[in-house]
Amino acid sequence: MRFVRRKIVQLVVVLLCVTFLSFLLLELLPGDTATRLCAGAGGQECVDQKRAEFHLDDPMPVRYVRWLGNAVTGDLGTSARNAQPVSEALAERMPVTIELLLYSQFLALLVAVPLAFAAAKRAGGILDRTSSATLFMLLAVPNFVMAMLLIWIFPVTLKIGNATGYTAFSDDPIASLASLTIPAVCLAVAEMAVYMRLLRTDLIATMQEDFIAMARAKGMTPRRVLYGHAFKPSTFSLITVIGLNFGRLVGGTIILEVIFGLNGLGGYTYAAIQGQDYVPVQGAVVVIACAYVFVNFIVDLLYAALDPRIRHARALA
Repeated sequence: MRFVRRKIVQLVVVLLCVTFLSFLLLELLPGDTATRLCAGAGGQECVDQKRAEFHLDDPMPVRYVRWLGNAVTGDLGTSARNAQPVSEALAERMPVTIELLLYSQFLALLVAVPLAFAAAKRAGGILDRTSSATLFMLLAVPNFVMAMLLIWIFPVTLKIGNATGYTAFSDDPIASLASLTIPAVCLAVAEMAVYMRLLRTDLIATMQEDFIAMARAKGMTPRRVLYGHAFKPSTFSLITVIGLNFGRLVGGTIILEVIFGLNGLGGYTYAAIQGQDYVPVQGAVVVIACAYVFVNFIVDLLYAALDPRIRHARALA
């Protein structure tokens, strides 16, 4: 509990810093919501009225504290474009982004983990060199370029799947996964190489440990040694990278959701930025930041679950 309390305090400090810095960065952008809403009509009188309506004339620290107090209660403000509450809009769109992220990570691990085991069994072999070269070549391709390539191959040329559109998972799970397969592959391709090489390297290092030699001396089969004893302690780097990748993957979804016409968090944020509607942007940033620090908090707890030495060290701290 002492460790959990310490981590919660750290998370609160991180969230305060992230929200304040994002609020400050948005203040530095040219133009504001009032000017955009009154563009072409109303003149300065309209601008003054909108600035008073959205409290844009108040000092920045005052507006930040007011916004933060509302955000703690779940009120992230209202969009100036359509008067829709930001929290309501994010709740509608978050399932799309979450499903896309989870699906892409599942595909990446589905390919990377078996390849890592196969490569670790025969390090330096043909499969090891071929898989590493292929995946690192794919790692160099930006996800939006991969998106254009897959759209041209499957929906356009082979007439397989759709380039745009999304089916809710609650309506039809199979159709929902099918509608997200191409964008999920675009996100997963870059992660496959990283996950595969990390797990392969850690497996090879773990196989040199003394407890592995003891397991072999007891007559255990190589398969049982690899899967039963070496795999678990070799997952620390993999879990760490999965947690750290969350923020970067959310950034990747913004581009892909625009390309594939997905009504998710990324598309919503992009539309708000294009319309200079900064209240939804601020709401999206704080939701992403909260999710990011929460995922990394779960990663810390997984360390303790996977390695008893970490539990004992924290208990003594």
